[in-house]
Amino acid sequence: MINVIIVEDEPLAQEILESYIAKLPQLNLVATCSNAIEGGAALKEHDVDLMFLDIQMPQITGIEFLKSLNNPPLTIFTTALPNHAVEGFELDAVDYLVKPIPLERFMKAIGKAEEILGRENNNALGNDGEDFIFVKSDKKLVKIKYSDIVYIEGLKDYVIIRMASSKVITLQTMKSLETKLPSNLFKRIHRSYIVAIDKIEALVGNSIEVKEKGVPKTIPVGKNYKDQILSIINSKRI
Repeated sequence: MINVIIVEDEPLAQEILESYIAKLPQLNLVATCSNAIEGGAALKEHDVDLMFLDIQMPQITGIEFLKSLNNPPLTIFTTALPNHAVEGFELDAVDYLVKPIPLERFMKAIGKAEEILGRENNNALGNDGEDFIFVKSDKKLVKIKYSDIVYIEGLKDYVIIRMASSKVITLQTMKSLETKLPSNLFKRIHRSYIVAIDKIEALVGNSIEVKEKGVPKTIPVGKNYKDQILSIINSKRI
């Protein structure tokens, strides 16, 4: 199931998007918002995979809103003005839909989003036999073994991959990195954190403990992720 929000100030455009989303059983609409402020609140409240975002909105444009997000979901821009397409794609938008949006064009955009999101389910360790990834950092491609990663922290447009004795900073989003990591080894526990499951030392209230450079480190668990973490921990209880 793909959790979706709409951030769109035109009521008719909202209705059209809502009707299209209702036609596809793999989509779950969790919120419809009329401006960027409502959209920001919805992203904090829900675990969102995909956002339909209008560009021309009052006060804060869709492009300004997307730039302001530390860890944005996958985004499909919607607009009546095609001249913003280049800037939209520079922000790693999945697609760019020009109003009025035909259903077949909407479905093509959803297909692109599904392909990106589907990588998370296809990259479990063993599918390709690899136990490492390469990330770009400081003009180099750095090899990082999965077993060395303790947790990953999102910081605006960067992510920090923290290991037992070092760290690597790379320019990309949490969402894009999450799709590249084996889902059986790593779990998103917060909008700003991904943790290596085998590095979890303890669960304390709404936080987990790991060890960074041998020192206990507390990481918050988002309310939308706690059930998943509890399920993992309970499966290992004796």
